[in-house]
Amino acid sequence: MKRSRLSRWAAVPVMAVFLAVAARADEVTDWHEHMLTSIVTAASNPLVSGRDAALVSAAMFDAVNGIERRYAPIYVTADAPRGASKRAAAVEAAYTILVSRYPAQVTDLNAKRSTSLAAIADSGQSLARGVAWGQEVAQAILDWRSTDGFTSTPPPYLGGSDVGQWRPTPPGFAPGLMPQFATMTPWGIGSPDQFRPAGPPALDGDQYTEEFDEVKSMGSIDSTLRSTDQTDSCRFWQASSPTFLWNRVALDLIAAGDNDLSDHARLLALMNLATTDAQIACWDSKYVYEFWRPVTAIRLADTDGNDDTVVDTGWTPLLVTPPHPEYTSGHSSASAGAATVLAAYFGDATSFTVKSQTDLSWTRSFSSFSGAVDEVADARVFAGIHFRAACSVGVEIGTGVAEYVMANVMERLHGDGN
Repeated sequence: MKRSRLSRWAAVPVMAVFLAVAARADEVTDWHEHMLTSIVTAASNPLVSGRDAALVSAAMFDAVNGIERRYAPIYVTADAPRGASKRAAAVEAAYTILVSRYPAQVTDLNAKRSTSLAAIADSGQSLARGVAWGQEVAQAILDWRSTDGFTSTPPPYLGGSDVGQWRPTPPGFAPGLMPQFATMTPWGIGSPDQFRPAGPPALDGDQYTEEFDEVKSMGSIDSTLRSTDQTDSCRFWQASSPTFLWNRVALDLIAAGDNDLSDHARLLALMNLATTDAQIACWDSKYVYEFWRPVTAIRLADTDGNDDTVVDTGWTPLLVTPPHPEYTSGHSSASAGAATVLAAYFGDATSFTVKSQTDLSWTRSFSSFSGAVDEVADARVFAGIHFRAACSVGVEIGTGVAEYVMANVMERLHGDGN
């Protein structure tokens, strides 16, 4: 049985509605496009791509904001040289981050940088000052985040064999993915455990029994209850990282509005910081609770102490189970983080289309952000890789993180509003 989810969405304030006027682009949106290309080209995993997007967005925001100083900075408090070009600073900040993170793509990034700078009509001195400032800010962001714990190399995480405890899952039986994210320094929230939830449902309780039966029946590879559209949804949300999916949505919505480069820099920074912090908070939960995946739980149901869960030693999920503990859902947490920010800017009842990074013609369309996040949660359960609680609580984590980031990061310095 499904429980009520996303009740907090009704309380998300609309900060500013972007009116659809005429499609437009600027250096901030252009270089977020380039960022997505770099992420897809490098085949970065979802956690790495989320951190890289936060690096790019933070550097671009602090570079632009240091010239006009409308908001509190994310990190760089210095002011830019007088007369520095905002547009050039944005280009150079993104370029510097991307070259640092994707050095194998330097030839392509150099060509994109040259094209971007050539299109800027600012004077030579203003352009040069903007370039120097953008590079300075980006390097400061890189230096700051170099000690965030991302590059630590903990020993392989193999979980354990206790009842209810995660252990490597078939078919790859890989160790837990990037446990260092559970303790990585966040961008906007106070600590990885700030939004830590209560633990997963007790194995001998009615809630666990209901969720066990749901994923067992709906999430098996040969389920006759899952519709063709639901199967497509499972595969769609699995095929792309939350970073790609939600940045693509944001860029499409921005293209239909008439806000300026600075507004775009702040929106994208808020979204990418919230998304990445939601992933950090989620990973804290995963590696604290170490809960087993459905493929393990169903095959070992005769050991769980619950007479109402029926073992199936050959049960196989629709999709391959990701190699990390189950509770909570990373995709639900990250998607709720991104969608909460976008709903605050555009209004929850906004129609949009989500496009896959594997094929932009593979899409899912929605009439609200909350509807999309609901589908993400369903897709993780119906794919056989999550219990329902991991998704609903993941949504709560992402929503809470995003609301905190919007209230406490990049605040307007003079007056109310955005």
